[in-house]
Amino acid sequence: MSSEHIFKQYDAELESVRAKVLEMGGLVEKQIADAMKALVESNPTLAQTVVKKDHQVNALEVQIDEDCSTIIARRQPAAGDLRMILMMIKTITDLERIGDEASKIARFAISIHEANRAWSTKFSDVKAMATVTQTMLRMALNAFARSDETKVQEIAQMDERVDEQYQAAIRQMITFMLEDPRTISMTLEVLFVAKAIERIGDHAKNISEYVVYMVKGKDVRHLIDEDQTE
Repeated sequence: MSSEHIFKQYDAELESVRAKVLEMGGLVEKQIADAMKALVESNPTLAQTVVKKDHQVNALEVQIDEDCSTIIARRQPAAGDLRMILMMIKTITDLERIGDEASKIARFAISIHEANRAWSTKFSDVKAMATVTQTMLRMALNAFARSDETKVQEIAQMDERVDEQYQAAIRQMITFMLEDPRTISMTLEVLFVAKAIERIGDHAKNISEYVVYMVKGKDVRHLIDEDQTE
C-alpha cells in the first residue's frame, strides 16, 4: 500500500469523524429548539420526541469516541491532527450534556402540561435566554466546521449576557413567589428551565474555546474569563 493511499485513507477517517461531530451538533440544536417550542406551546408530544432523540445523541457520542480512539491507536496522529481529535472528544462530551439539558427542559414541559399549569407569559425571559444560547451553539459549531477561532471572544461575551439574564430571572421569580406563594411551584420549574439554558450556554462557550486549541494549540479557557474580569 502506497504512502499516498495511506494518507488519503487517514484524511477520510478524520473527515468522517468530523462529519459525525457536526451531525451530533445538528441533532442537539434541534433538541433545544424543539424543547423550547414544546415548553412555550405546551406540546407534550413534541417534548416526548426530544426525550427520545437523546438516545441518538448518546449513541453518536459513543461511536465518535470509539472512532477517535481507533484513529489514535492506528495512526498515532501528531500536532494539528492530534489536537483536532482531542478537541472532538471534548466537544462531543459538551454536546451530550447539552442534549441532557434539552431533555430536562422537555421533561419540564411534559410535567407542566400534565399538571395543567400552562403559564406561557412567564417563559418570555427564558425564551430570550434560549435564543442567545442557540446562537452561541450555532456559532461554535460553525467555528469548528471552518476551523475559525475568531468567534471565541464574541461567544464569551454572549455567555456573559446569558448569565446576566439568568440572574435577572432569579430576581424576578423570587419577587413572584414573595408576592403570591401560590406561584412557588410553577416559578421553581421556570427557574429550573432557566438554569438548564444557562448551562447550555456554558457548554457552547466550551466548544468555541476548544476550536482555539485545535487551531492554535492554545488553551484559552481561563484566559477569557480573566480578561472579562479586568
